[in-house]
Amino acid sequence: MRQSFFALAAVAATLAAGAAQAQTATYAVDPTHTFATFEISHFGASVNRGRFDKKEGTIQLDKAAKTGKVELTIDMTSIDTGTPAFDKHLQSADIFDAAKFPTAKFVGDKFVFDGDKLASVSGELTIKGKTQPATFKANQFACYQNPMLKREVCGGDFETTIDRTAFGADYGVQYGFPKTVRIVAQVEAVKQ
Repeated sequence: MRQSFFALAAVAATLAAGAAQAQTATYAVDPTHTFATFEISHFGASVNRGRFDKKEGTIQLDKAAKTGKVELTIDMTSIDTGTPAFDKHLQSADIFDAAKFPTAKFVGDKFVFDGDKLASVSGELTIKGKTQPATFKANQFACYQNPMLKREVCGGDFETTIDRTAFGADYGVQYGFPKTVRIVAQVEAVKQ
C-alpha cells in the first residue's frame, strides 16, 4: 500500500512537471514583421532615424506563469536610413564598427506583466561587444491566431532609451549630438 502511494505520487509529480513544461511555448521571430529602429536628435532641429532590416531570434513564453525569454540578434550591416552614405558612416568604426562587430543582441529574461498584459522585458543589450542592462517597455502586446499561418503569433511594440557612449559609440558627442538614443522594436513571433 505504501509502495503504491509513492508510485502514485511519483507519477503525479512527473505529470505535473510535464504540464508545467508544456505551458512554455517557443516562438520564432518573424523577420517580415520584426524591425529594430533607432532615433537620435540631430542638433535639436530634426531626428535621424534608421532601421535594421536583418534580424533573427526566438521567444519562449509561459503566459500562465508570466515568464519568458527573448533572444534577438540584429545584423548591423543591414542598417537602412534611406541615405547610402549615412548608412556607410553608421557601419564604420566611427559608430557601429560593423566589420568588427557585425551583430547586436538583446537577451531578456525578466518579463513584467500588468495583469495579463506584458508591460516590459528586461535583460542585456550588447552593441559593439559591450553589454549593458536594458529594459524594453511594451507599448502594446497581444497574441492572436494568424488566419494565414493557422498558428498563434505573439508580438508588440517595445521601446527603450540607451546611453550610446556606454557601448563605445561616442562619435559626435564633441559636436553636440546627444548621448541618448531611442530604440523601438516591433516584434512578431510565430509559435513553433
